[in-house]
Amino acid sequence: MKYIDGRAMAAAIRAEIRTAVAALPTPPGLGVLLVGNDPASHLYVNLKEKAATEAGIHIDVRRLPTLTTDEELIQVIAAWNTDTAIHGILVQLPLPEGHDTDRIIAAIDPRKDVDGFHPDNIAALLRGEASILSPVHEACLRLIASTGIDPRNKGATVIANSGTFADPLVHLLQRAGFVTAIMSPDEIDNEILKISDVIVTAVGRARFIGPDHIRPGCVLIDVGIARDANGNICGDADLDALKEIDGWVTPVPGGIGPMTVALLLKNVVSAYRVS
Repeated sequence: MKYIDGRAMAAAIRAEIRTAVAALPTPPGLGVLLVGNDPASHLYVNLKEKAATEAGIHIDVRRLPTLTTDEELIQVIAAWNTDTAIHGILVQLPLPEGHDTDRIIAAIDPRKDVDGFHPDNIAALLRGEASILSPVHEACLRLIASTGIDPRNKGATVIANSGTFADPLVHLLQRAGFVTAIMSPDEIDNEILKISDVIVTAVGRARFIGPDHIRPGCVLIDVGIARDANGNICGDADLDALKEIDGWVTPVPGGIGPMTVALLLKNVVSAYRVS
């Protein structure tokens, strides 16, 4: 399979962001809430922090222990909601078990929700009135489009553990013209996968998707992140097993991650402009 170079696409977006930020009277601000010790979450936040700093965006990262209460997390968000120097707020997901993710996301001012997961913003998306797209969803759409595939009457399947991720993406794919399906990783329908022109997988199981799931010519967008038995970062796709199959795939690392970070920064600049 041919690799879709998310790093190169992201670099072009970040260059545009640096130019845009340099022209602003004050730097945009981003508040990031990171709870617990999940290695993938820490990796992503470190990448976001580095990229924001390079772009000239002020970033306030709060790294808090797992046992921090939801009330304490909401207090941090409430302070950012009223802080005129913070234009975007992001809660790094997934939160550790025991936290009410929906309640915490709902505490964000929707105008500062640069991840696009606030219920008001999801509802606006489903009405076709979205002013902001989730960076990971926009990244999926851009990476798919970069292959040149014509979505009209093509099949797209989303494999995910979470409806919060999957439902808006399915809606966006349908609006683009794809005939869409959604499935749980524990209820895989190989017959549907084998006729899918596009597969988006966001499971977090190392090398979960192999040749038995892919038809030639498929575009595979890998949103999953995991570590293999040797501790190496990998995605849901078994890249070695898939390399002889014709088609497109986003590698992990180097695919969805850099694009998500770049588009997050774009959303921060957009939030600044309407603040």
